[in-house]
Amino acid sequence: MKIVTLIRHAKSSWDNSNLSDFERPLNARGRRDAEFMSKLLPSLLPDPGIIYCSKAERARETAQYFIESYNLPIEKVVYDYGIYENGIRYIIKLLKQLPDELTNVTIIGHNPDLTAFGNAFSGTYFDNIPTCGILSIELDLNNWADFSHNIGKIKFYEYPKKYLK
Repeated sequence: MKIVTLIRHAKSSWDNSNLSDFERPLNARGRRDAEFMSKLLPSLLPDPGIIYCSKAERARETAQYFIESYNLPIEKVVYDYGIYENGIRYIIKLLKQLPDELTNVTIIGHNPDLTAFGNAFSGTYFDNIPTCGILSIELDLNNWADFSHNIGKIKFYEYPKKYLK
């Protein structure tokens, strides 16, 4: 059994029109949601495994909250430009190359890729994984190289508006 946990970056700011999409930081709601969700996740997923995170600013800021909640060492965090706008094929390729002794992996990234991944591999349809939403998928496999469609089921699905108004 393997577990892939998807975290969509928290809400980003559009205040500075001079910033590129890649450079946009979190806004106040995003920081609030990331802090809350990062404190919730360890009760549902005691070990996030390795975190693969997009290099976009809003994803890196979101990741920082989870890194601090888990007190993760730097070697358990990989910032990967490919998670930014390269589609689910990139994520699948990343997963298939993981060492088999690794049970859990967490990916912090963007839509539409995370929602598409959830739809393809969780056995459930999602219209949209919201900002700072977390979808954890259990995969019925022993080797990451065997990753394919129709092998997963939802472990849990959490999002800020379920708790915060």
